[in-house]
Amino acid sequence: MNLQYLKAFYVTVKANSISKAAKILHLTQPGLSMQIQSLEKELGVSLLNRSNKGVELTEAGRVVFDYATTILSLQDNIERDLENLKTDKKHLLLGACKAIGEYALPCSIYVYKQNNKDIDINLEISNTEQVVENLISKTVNIGILHGKVDNPEIIIQKITTDRLLLVTSLPLVKNKVNLNELTRLPLIFREKGSGTRKTILNSLKKHNIKYDDLNIIYELNSMEAIKTSVISGKGISFIPELTIKRELKDGILKAIEIENLEILSEFYISYTKDHALTPYEKDFIKFINSSKRGFC
Repeated sequence: MNLQYLKAFYVTVKANSISKAAKILHLTQPGLSMQIQSLEKELGVSLLNRSNKGVELTEAGRVVFDYATTILSLQDNIERDLENLKTDKKHLLLGACKAIGEYALPCSIYVYKQNNKDIDINLEISNTEQVVENLISKTVNIGILHGKVDNPEIIIQKITTDRLLLVTSLPLVKNKVNLNELTRLPLIFREKGSGTRKTILNSLKKHNIKYDDLNIIYELNSMEAIKTSVISGKGISFIPELTIKRELKDGILKAIEIENLEILSEFYISYTKDHALTPYEKDFIKFINSSKRGFC
């Protein structure tokens, strides 16, 4: 498959316009159309429907576009890594779940950077499911996950355990509730793909409580947004203890004890089996597993 033609197709879809894509790729519109047609001929399928409103993927086009996203990302990563070898640059490409990435990890990176000034560190924060996808697609080389992930392509090592606390800023909420009362509380929840969400639901499942049994008022894809909402009195939520130590100490938030239920979060550092760790990546993993990591 011609990667130049695949990129022409990919950019056209992203731009939703032959003319816009041609400008981005520094091609004439006929030249770009010819490349897409050549790709369609090579694959034996029609990829795009063209109209005055732009371009629309065919069913076959959607399949090819999904693969193009991965293939072109891998191509960029290969070129990046080869360029790093030429220039002897050290790039630490990290991905982290939001529970760690938005709070604890920035302090760790700061501490690590003090003794490793020659290493450029890039951190991408997303939910656990996306971190795994980024590891597999080589967008990041080391990931920190919330919860144990069973994937044959990755290696995981547990680095820490933390409590998930049910917290509120509302003064009228009781300090202790039973499981039946829990199902009636107005909960703010994380989105699908979140390690926090999976951990909570797995723990509740042991008590025959399902997602649909809960009074979930809305979902957010950011732990920081959830914390802000809870502090503002918009609802109640499960939040990792390490992210709210100051708020608990200052009385801004209070923990609600749940009878017969304690939810523990496990965090893992991970990388793919086919990735040969560089010496500085091994050093970072060792650092994160040590008492020197300085989680905030």
